[in-house]
Amino acid sequence: MLNPLAQELNDTLHGTVAAELFSDLGKRIFFPKGIIAQSGEAKQLGKTANGTIGMTVINGTPAILPCVHKSAPDLANSELVAYAPTAGNPQLRALWKEKLFLKNPSLKGKNISLPVIVPGLTAGISTLADLFLNEDAALLAGDPSWDNYSLIVETRRNAQFHQFPMFADGGFNLAAFEKAVAEEAKTGAVRVLLNFPQNPSGYSPTKKEAAAILSILKAQAEQGVKLLVCCDDAYFGLNYEDDIYPQSLFAELADMHENILAVKIDGPTKEDFVWGFRCGFLTFGCKGMTDAQYDALVKKLMGLIRSSVSCSSTPQQSILLRAFQDPALESEKAQMREVLERRYRIVRAFVDSHTSAALEAMPFNSGYFMSFKTKGVNAEELRKKLLNEKGIGTIAIDAQTLRVAFSSLDEDKIELVYSTVYACAEELAGVR
Repeated sequence: MLNPLAQELNDTLHGTVAAELFSDLGKRIFFPKGIIAQSGEAKQLGKTANGTIGMTVINGTPAILPCVHKSAPDLANSELVAYAPTAGNPQLRALWKEKLFLKNPSLKGKNISLPVIVPGLTAGISTLADLFLNEDAALLAGDPSWDNYSLIVETRRNAQFHQFPMFADGGFNLAAFEKAVAEEAKTGAVRVLLNFPQNPSGYSPTKKEAAAILSILKAQAEQGVKLLVCCDDAYFGLNYEDDIYPQSLFAELADMHENILAVKIDGPTKEDFVWGFRCGFLTFGCKGMTDAQYDALVKKLMGLIRSSVSCSSTPQQSILLRAFQDPALESEKAQMREVLERRYRIVRAFVDSHTSAALEAMPFNSGYFMSFKTKGVNAEELRKKLLNEKGIGTIAIDAQTLRVAFSSLDEDKIELVYSTVYACAEELAGVR
């Protein structure tokens, strides 16, 4: 029997695509009216005294050791050591939502949920897998893809991870994507993860490709198929070519059809260059979904967060809230993006001017990375040769995919790195 609180949330979501897509855990999960909820009430109403939270409080303020505080003296005690709310700092959540509308003009006038803060985008994807993936369900993504997807889906959730060949004729493989989506649709439900700019390839769809991707998904929804579309936007905004679709696909998916539940997985870790902060956001969008239904979905997320990590770390949220309110933010980010784009241009020129029987560069136009498809060479062997003989670190994604993060290469080392990659690959393949 379901907990009454879980049943209440399920009743609120009855008739929505979310309810149709829930995993068994997704149906069972709820946010308990326990310590956190009761503490929240006490924070509002406990004027005389508040004996609910397990923190040392002195004169109404969380205590802090001087040796801790001296490393961040500009932040108040509460900004550093107090517990954050389960769903995150409410001011930061509201501000991130405002930024979503600014960065994605197509969202204007659309009703989306208030973003929930999770401890990094990996945690966000894992939480969604908990919510929507049973052992007999599948998540569809491009091939190649980030190795953490299969670790979460197959190993952690014991679900199925299906892939489609992502590239054909120098661009996004629309035919393969349409075929794969149609195959998943035979079960009555499609769960797909779209990651742009993509890791490991560093590719984002063109405007025409984005329109076609959206059309393929909408066609299935119109046929009655239930779709969960997860937009992993970790590297959002790092586009280096004019023909790239400039917004997140979430902007169109958020109210495309009642049968499409869109989820935006994003955060400042890449967008705002704070990689180790481990702060991400989950935002829902679905045509016709009410605020009460969004709130029910958020409460289920809160139950998953509460039952795993309890809450995200406070200092990162405090620092980010201050940074997002700083008028220098956008200009400083623009300078950092220029660094990445200069590196991209150097890599782009080098790859475009080199051909090899041992390597083929996959399409790339954005983000932090680019990848090679190896021909007649094992990518792991190439990785080891580069590392052990040349002192150059790369990543073997699979047997035929070698990823190079130009984001971490100083401009004066790019030509050396890439010429060495080509030379070592050709040496292993026995070609010139």
